[in-house]
Amino acid sequence: MKAPRSARRSFLKTSTVAALAAGNLPYWFSGASVQAYNFQVPNERPTVGCIGTGDRWKGVGPEAMRFGNVVAVCDVDAEHRGEGCGIVQKTPGQKGGEVKMYEDYRKILDRKDIDIVTIVTPDHWHSKIAIEALKAGKDVYCEKPLTLTIDEGKQIIKVLEETKRVFQVGTQQRSEMSAKGPEGKNFPQQFITAVALVRHGRIGQVKKVTCDIGGAPTSGSIPKDEAPRHLNWDMWLGQAPLVDYRMKSGGNGWRGTNSRCHYEFRWWYEYSGGKMTDWGAHHVDIATWAIGMDNSGPISVEGTAEHPVPFKDGHPTQDDQYNAAHKFDITVMYPNGVEMHVVSNSTDGNGILFEGTEGRFFVSRGSLKGKPVEDLATNPLPDDAITILYKGKKPGNHMQNFMECVKDRTQPISDVWTHHRAMTTCHLSNIAIRLGRKLNWDAEKQEIVGDPQANLWQAREQRKGYEIQT
Repeated sequence: MKAPRSARRSFLKTSTVAALAAGNLPYWFSGASVQAYNFQVPNERPTVGCIGTGDRWKGVGPEAMRFGNVVAVCDVDAEHRGEGCGIVQKTPGQKGGEVKMYEDYRKILDRKDIDIVTIVTPDHWHSKIAIEALKAGKDVYCEKPLTLTIDEGKQIIKVLEETKRVFQVGTQQRSEMSAKGPEGKNFPQQFITAVALVRHGRIGQVKKVTCDIGGAPTSGSIPKDEAPRHLNWDMWLGQAPLVDYRMKSGGNGWRGTNSRCHYEFRWWYEYSGGKMTDWGAHHVDIATWAIGMDNSGPISVEGTAEHPVPFKDGHPTQDDQYNAAHKFDITVMYPNGVEMHVVSNSTDGNGILFEGTEGRFFVSRGSLKGKPVEDLATNPLPDDAITILYKGKKPGNHMQNFMECVKDRTQPISDVWTHHRAMTTCHLSNIAIRLGRKLNWDAEKQEIVGDPQANLWQAREQRKGYEIQT
């Protein structure tokens, strides 16, 4: 398949040649060596402020500290805030006691000495903080999924094009991971290799792609509880409706609990898109990139789903338990004839199955397998196949790619434009299963065709005082 047209960048030029070196931690770390860059600070390392210091930040924060100096941390949970500060103070090369703690992220954005912010908050806060950070002159690294709605993606793109900042989305599968292939062969960037296999016609014309993103958990009824004194519950909710805090010990959640908060926010439509955006942000992104639709979009989306609670007019009728779909089967049709299925369970397991007129192969975080992969032993990809996909830079560490782009003012491998397009497919999938009907999409106008009610779901009502301002 032909490579797609470049993302819209009126103010940026992508590097074509870059002799940049690639740089016991979680899977998203690469272990690459660190370089110092000529940032406009005394020691040639950018100054970083970290907004959100919960569980996921323990992966992002240490990565940021390999390339920059963290001088401030922020979290609405005082325990997370203190733990984050302690990690920074104990990290070699940081400034120790000079790190400041804040509850309100705006204190970080007000600081003129901070060059970069990392945003590792619940999903419903990503867009508002990112937009305000861009306006404050910061470059941004934000965890996925970037948006809660389709409208938020449009808003971020508008502000990004106005401010000309550098923005990396935390979809690490575009940079990192390592898998085993035939005869134990190691593929250090198996997802980019998968994209290259498709782009170079190794399965012929693509007919079908299946993204297995796994099912979501259910919780049963979660009782009301007093919010912990160390948590600013009102600010944690932000633009979402003001509701009671809920917590149940002994549940199946991240830390043996079920709740409306912290890690379990993923399973509530008020704060996230469930598994559709949690893992769809990874696999749907890679699949969309591979089939050349990363600057376009689908023509239709439809599917079936099971939700833990009853729904009426697209809204859950109970507020005491997880409400995001736990089983689903979505069919997405693209204008190039490719049929994509986004499912919660398949015979191959979590990963992406590409099927074409001349072959098929499967890629996941643990494997890259299929005859087209085996054929690489005798018919390798062109030497520059991966570098071209990686916008002329050497693939490796996701944070390092961001820091390189901060220096040369290009957009990183996980840019906002293509992420918005992939997330639009995920958001449309959720709208379709919540309303229970097929949606037709005009990718050029970015609107649902012939369904005014469904089009209203591109945005959500925002609680007064927490609205996004562009």
